[in-house]
Amino acid sequence: MTTPPPHGGPAPQGQPDQQGQPGPYGQPVPQGQHGQPMQLRPGAHSQEPHAQGGHAPGPHAQGAPGTDARFAPPRSERGAAADPAAGGASAPPPQALRLTEDDARLREVLHRVRHETAKAVVGQEAAVEGIVIGLLVQGHVLLEGVPGVAKTLLVRAVARALDLDSQRLQFTPDLMPGDVTGSLVYDAKSGDFSFREGPVFTNLMIADEINRTPPKSQSALLEAMEERQVSTDGITRRLPSPFLVAATQNPVEHEGTYPLPEAQLDRFLFKLVLDLPDRETEFAILSRHAAGFDSRRLVDAGIERVAGPDELLAAGARVSRVHCAPEVLAYIVDIVQATRRAPSLALGVSPRGATRLLAAAQAKAWLAGRGFVTPDDVKALVPGTFRHRITLRPEAQMEGAQVDRVLASILDTVAVPR
Repeated sequence: MTTPPPHGGPAPQGQPDQQGQPGPYGQPVPQGQHGQPMQLRPGAHSQEPHAQGGHAPGPHAQGAPGTDARFAPPRSERGAAADPAAGGASAPPPQALRLTEDDARLREVLHRVRHETAKAVVGQEAAVEGIVIGLLVQGHVLLEGVPGVAKTLLVRAVARALDLDSQRLQFTPDLMPGDVTGSLVYDAKSGDFSFREGPVFTNLMIADEINRTPPKSQSALLEAMEERQVSTDGITRRLPSPFLVAATQNPVEHEGTYPLPEAQLDRFLFKLVLDLPDRETEFAILSRHAAGFDSRRLVDAGIERVAGPDELLAAGARVSRVHCAPEVLAYIVDIVQATRRAPSLALGVSPRGATRLLAAAQAKAWLAGRGFVTPDDVKALVPGTFRHRITLRPEAQMEGAQVDRVLASILDTVAVPR
């Protein structure tokens, strides 16, 4: 039994690399006999069998549907082959956080948020979990979906179940920055100016259709999202805690919209995609409406308060103490570095994205009843945490590359700690 090569290292002596040198988008050059590269004339094609669609399958295509090895990092940067069974640890490490009865109680009330939200929204459990994780680690969430998939209703239901103060702001083309943060208003009685708080002064701000307002108004949220404060007229005012921006946008309409700049996208912890429901889910939705449910009257849905700001802050303090082993930290670093070296990507993940993935993985581990992070926690959160932080090259887009498929290929090629 041979020992796998170390991460990023060459194959052991006497075992030539069967994948060869990487070609465009990480696709290996076909090999001839004795592991030597095949010499192809210009315009000639390899004799290797092609997968459906006319492209040669990558080394990890079999058994990994939805991935595309053409857009993976070069072979020399992949390290040892990933082992799907090496994602979790069988026993907690000695440094793991010791969970107490308070942890169990807090987890129980937060898990009930999904049950209470389901009284108003059928399905979308992954989006509910994403919003809860965002609240635990003080991260913001971008919800993307076609009209009518209950993006705004979902956030309103979560806010009601967690007893959070929430404000909804419709982002329109004529929205001004002061409409978001607040502004100075002249008081005729006192003869002086007083500050009138904007809708950003809340626990959960719903920024509805955020891409319909110009960049000038979009940028009004930058300071609030990162520093959790608003500076006006030389005075800095702190925002309530916890604070989360839940923004929605429509991916199918582009006329009259303003794409969010990279600086603002990077401030969102997750980009959660809300898909159309399947047949069973849609039948449940219609049955509920046929029984008299009205999405405009959440008070009639019977959503109960299961937690509040104090419980969220207490749980967040415990989440920040969840242990992450050096091997898992190195795994996060390797994934982030691979996004920066992938030939199909013009922009990789920033250091902020790496720290946000770590925080989200700690929250996911804690919600699962563990005091330590596993590689499976990291892998599960990579798509939602990174899909809005990377940018495809134009030539990769012309080849039909998709962001989620590129991320899946990267996960397939980065060595998992054992």
